[in-house]
Order: sequence, then C-alpha cells, then structure tokens
Amino acid sequence: MPSLTAESPLSAVAAFDDDVWEDLLNYIEEKRVIPIVGPELCVVQTDAGPENLYTWLARSLAARLNQPVDAAAPPPTLNDVVVRHLSARGRREDLYARIRTIMRETTFLPPPALVKLAEITDFDLYLSTTFDSLLEEALNLARGAGAKNTDVVAYAPSKLVDLPSAREKLARPLVYHLMGRLSASPTYVISDEDVLECVCALQTAHYTPQKLFNELEQNHLLLIGGGFSDWLTRLFLRLAKRRRLSDPRDVGEVLAYARAGDEPGLVFFLQEVSSRTRLFSSGAEAFVDELHRRWMARRGPVAAPAINPAMGGADEPGRFVPPGGEMADRAVFISYAREDLAAVRQLKAGLDAAGVSAWFDLQQLDSGDDFARKIRGNVARCGYFIPVISATTQRRVEGWFRREWNWAVDRTEGMVAGARFILPVCIDDTPEKGALVPEQFLKAHWTRLPGGAVTPEVAAKLKELLGAKPQP
Repeated sequence: MPSLTAESPLSAVAAFDDDVWEDLLNYIEEKRVIPIVGPELCVVQTDAGPENLYTWLARSLAARLNQPVDAAAPPPTLNDVVVRHLSARGRREDLYARIRTIMRETTFLPPPALVKLAEITDFDLYLSTTFDSLLEEALNLARGAGAKNTDVVAYAPSKLVDLPSAREKLARPLVYHLMGRLSASPTYVISDEDVLECVCALQTAHYTPQKLFNELEQNHLLLIGGGFSDWLTRLFLRLAKRRRLSDPRDVGEVLAYARAGDEPGLVFFLQEVSSRTRLFSSGAEAFVDELHRRWMARRGPVAAPAINPAMGGADEPGRFVPPGGEMADRAVFISYAREDLAAVRQLKAGLDAAGVSAWFDLQQLDSGDDFARKIRGNVARCGYFIPVISATTQRRVEGWFRREWNWAVDRTEGMVAGARFILPVCIDDTPEKGALVPEQFLKAHWTRLPGGAVTPEVAAKLKELLGAKPQP
C-alpha cells in the first residue's frame, strides 16, 4: 500500500484516495488481507438503546458485584471493574464465571458493521481481539443464513492453539480469538493485566502460534476497532511482522479506530518509522462502511445460502431470508426474545415458504429512526401478531419483547370480542399454566412449533387467515 505525503503527520497517514482503495480491494480479491477485529465494532442493541457491548458488560458486572457507578462520570471500563474488585480483595478467578453468566442471560444480534465485514467473502481468516461470539454469528448470518458455518479457534496463555491447517486449506471461514474466548475459566482477557500476560505468552517459544504468525507476517492487515493504546499498537505490529517496522517489507497495514487522532505520538511513529502502515482516523464503522460499499460495487451482492444447502435455489422451501427494514402491509409480526433468534429464523423461513409474509426486527432499521415509534407502528398495522413463548421468556421478567406484547394487547382493546389477532407460538415445552404472559395470551390457542419448525397445518391455517393465495 503506497504511502501518501501531506503537510501534517495525521493527514499523511490518514488520507485515503481512490487509488489506495483500489489497491486494497485488489489485495483482498487475491486473499492477501487479514482483518483483525476489535471491540469498537461491537455495538449492540440493549434495552437502553445502541451501546458498545463491553461498556454494557462493565456496567452489568459492576452491578453484580455491587460496585457503585457514578452516573455523572464516564462509564467504567471492564478493566476498571476488575481492578476495583481486586482492590477489595475479591478473587480474580470469580470474575470470569460472573461474566459468562451475564453473557448467557442475554443474547445480542450481531452488529450491522460486523455483518458487512462478514459479507466480504474474499476474507477467509478473521482475527478477533475480543472474547464475544458476535463476529462468528455475523459470519453465520451473512454466509450461512444463521446456520453454523464458521470455525472458531481460541488462544489461551496457558495452552497453545494454532490454526488447524494452512490458510489455503481452510474449508470454511475461521475466527481466531487471539486473546481468548468467553468461558467460565480464566482463559481470556478481561483486564490490562490479562493483556500483559497474553502478550508475554505470545512471545515465548512454547506458546507462539507459528502458523497464525506466519500468515500475519506475509499478508496485509486491517486492524479495525482494535482499541489498543499507543504502545500496545506498536508492540502488536512488531509481533505480527516479526521484524523491525522500519525494515522494507512487501505488505502493509491499515489501522482504523476512533481514537487515532488522539494519539499524536503513534501518528508520528507510523509516519516516520513504519511507512507501510496507514491510519484511517474516521473510525472503525466508517472504514467498514466504505470498504463494504466499494467491495459490493466491484463484486455485487452475495446471495445468502439456504439453511439446508441441499435444497438448492433461492425460492425453495427452508431458505431464511432476513427481514427488510420496512414491514410489508398486513405482514405477520413475530415478537421474540433475542436468545430465541435461531428458532425465529426457522419460523420465518417456514412462513415464507408457505407464502405468508412475516417480519421481525433484525436491527435493520434506518439510521436515526425512532426505534420505539417504528416498532410500535408495525405492531399497530400488522395482520397478525405472533409472540414467541419459550423458556427464555419465562426467565426474563423484562425485555423489549414484553413492550411489544403489551402493545399488541392494547391493540385488541379496539377489536370486536373474539377477533383473532394474537397467535401465540411456543417453541419448546413451556407449559401454559404459570406462563409469564399477558392474560390475553392464555385465552388464545397456543401453537407448539418445537425449534420454530412450521408444520404444513399451521402454514395452511395462517394462509387461510390472511387470505393468501395458494402457491402454484
């Protein structure tokens, strides 16, 4: 990647023109680029709105540990919470299990930026510096319609785990968690001390993943949303390239993260010492948006495969088609807890195959939309309302889906007595007796569809209710 010249250090390493983008796209098409994905892209939809996963997790962990959080101060980082716990003589090992429990209780949809990155199918190896599964889920969604189609490997300072094979022999996309993967054991990074231990281990002869570092050395790298400090960024680049950064080399790197402009020392170092490294200072999401736009313009949209690859074409039964940002008139509105997304995908695929238009929120609302207003409007104009009931909804006494349920109940107050609008679907063996659902749900007939699989009888009934014409 040729460097550009300009008067200021920042503009010299941050400027991207069409030639630079074209070079990058050429390298990507030749599969000579490895994206390294960090926490800046992990923006999820929480009950309070969009938020970085690790900001939300730090606040949630602080609450579990009964640590006070000053609402007027900047939100604590995960490292802040860990340090406070240790200073109060808490056990470090206990924190990993607590975090695992918090993450098990709430499932987030993969952020749109990660889905866009996953849609660039010329990428086959992704390096993650986070411990969550969002990148893996984005790949499954973008390339496998939600089916598990991604291999995952996780490094741990006490256990050497390398790539399973040479990169060209990988049968499926692979995510390598460089700093560990979520677990109840202390095998992943949650604090600055953990980062230090991980980096030290990576430099030792017995714990260096040689196949991975061979790939990092020989390919162009995209460090996207890494969130590393100045000196940790320099150290990581040095580890990845395994030589002095001022030495001539055939491959380069792009750093894209929000704090780039706040690190003048790093900017100067990259300009004067590591001339093959380019800094994109507009942030990780902006970089992914532009890269995805240019790659799509060059290659065209990539069709999502069927859940069952043996079923073939795009119009055949069983194919999950992600819902669009806008709900069609009189569509069936599916309301669900995020943890039940896999079953909801199956449910929508079955309804689509039967000719029944179905919609659910998959975080594809237009940027800037009033989320609550738009969702409530969809509940107000949908043809039928399907609340998905499960063991998950039994566990969660609050959640966005409960707002949707209440809005649906409110709508029935203006309907004639006995009108069929709410069609509860239970995807497991949750009993009706004692179910944590509105009273109106208990008055309606429950349809049981284990795992969300739609039966021909249910599909025919819905088509009859909606007045759908039989498929030829």
